Amino acid sequence: MSAMSQITPVRRSTIADLIRRTAGRTPEATAVVFGDRTWSYRGLDDAVTALARHLLGLGLVPGDRVAAIGLNSDLYALTFLACARAGLVHVPVNFQMRGDELDYFFTDSGAKAVFADAALAEHVRATPTGAVLEVRTFEDLLPVVTAPEVPRAGDDEFAVTDTDIAQLLYTSGTTSAPKGAIMTHRALVHHYLSCLDGLDLSAEDRWVHALPLYHSAQMHVFLLPALITGAYSVIVPSPVPDELLTLIEEQRITSFFAAPTVWVAMAHNPRLTEADLSSLRRAYYGASIMPGPVLERLRTALPELGFYNCFGQSEMGPLCTVLRPEEHDDHPGSAGRPALFVEAKVVDSQGDEVGPGEQGEIVYRSPHLCEGYWNKPEATQEAFRTGWFHSGDLVVRDADGFVEVVDRVKDVINTGGVLVASRQVEDAVFELEEVAEVAVVGVPDDKWIEAITAFVVRKPGVGDDQLTATTVTDHVRSRLAPFKVPKAVHFVEELPKNTAGKILKRRLRS
Repeated sequence: MSAMSQITPVRRSTIADLIRRTAGRTPEATAVVFGDRTWSYRGLDDAVTALARHLLGLGLVPGDRVAAIGLNSDLYALTFLACARAGLVHVPVNFQMRGDELDYFFTDSGAKAVFADAALAEHVRATPTGAVLEVRTFEDLLPVVTAPEVPRAGDDEFAVTDTDIAQLLYTSGTTSAPKGAIMTHRALVHHYLSCLDGLDLSAEDRWVHALPLYHSAQMHVFLLPALITGAYSVIVPSPVPDELLTLIEEQRITSFFAAPTVWVAMAHNPRLTEADLSSLRRAYYGASIMPGPVLERLRTALPELGFYNCFGQSEMGPLCTVLRPEEHDDHPGSAGRPALFVEAKVVDSQGDEVGPGEQGEIVYRSPHLCEGYWNKPEATQEAFRTGWFHSGDLVVRDADGFVEVVDRVKDVINTGGVLVASRQVEDAVFELEEVAEVAVVGVPDDKWIEAITAFVVRKPGVGDDQLTATTVTDHVRSRLAPFKVPKAVHFVEELPKNTAGKILKRRLRS
């Protein structure tokens, strides 16, 4: 064996290595609670080893893609960690996908096996690809991970390196077909360090993880960093506001993340001010833009709670920038400044950097970054065309480096040749007390190129005579320039969303 081959494993730091180190520091501390199952850090690490051996024993080999489709559970998290330890490539799939959408993930990734909730397994098998794949349920894995006295892994049992692919992290597909961002162990480990630094995470934290673990935010910004620090984590299947408020109260939760759509529901829930939330010290929001009026309602109702705005995208792991609690008053509406391992600049359509206060696309350099898109060399070249990663986010950056997100480049509306940010119109509509949710899109129009169109959800109990299209347009006209007033207002029962809470504007446009 050469000196170099001996040194490499000694210096290695993969995702599974991080879990092993936490287990070494605090073996008996509680790592994860799910329902009636509780995992210590030593128990969690042993279960990961047992499951990694099991996966390889099925005939899978390092580099094979393993798709996972299910609601949040301890078994879902363990499967990701076991893939990381075994050198397999984890492919998280949105559990709402059906038919051709589901088949796309299996086909594009070239999955060799699929693990699914029992309730979802038939949907997987009904797809053309799923019919020929090895499809197993997470429930089948329970005897494997609860086996007593798992022998510890030898130093050379799992030959995984930092540069191996850990996950194909598919973009949410809110504007186009999902693309598989190729995430290495090295990228995600750097990302976790940025999270620890920017979000004030520690071993004393008590977490509830409610947003989907297939989504990068809940898995990679919060659950994995929590496990690295040695914190206490409760995993729940889905974010039900009443249940979350009860859980925070009963479990004395200190830290909680939710997408803006969940925070909107919690802001309107009367129990927000009735429940004992005194243990809650840090609240995180992200995954999409938080309406300004909703954030102000939350901060007023919970003045002792520190809010963090976490902005980013899947290709970056996803955390890119952070607005800390003490920065909210001086920088309202800002997404903060770049995280520890992130370098950013704002450029015009030619790729030239613009000055403070000028609008442009934010681009990144970072060890967090994906290696490119799986099976999509042209999309990869386009995204990295200037030697920086082009995010597709339109922002303004001030002289102190604080970023304010204007919109997604694809969500900016061209109305009569003038560009309008949908977010600005949405914030104006949200000021109306009768509004529960709103999304604004541009609809193709012969006269206007794109007609500004608002889709509005009324609060429960608000009648159609209390909140009308005229009420909405008159209010926006009182706040914004006339050309920013919606040409049409549609009232709907709900907005189409993915399970991470992102509004699917492409469905509204169509």
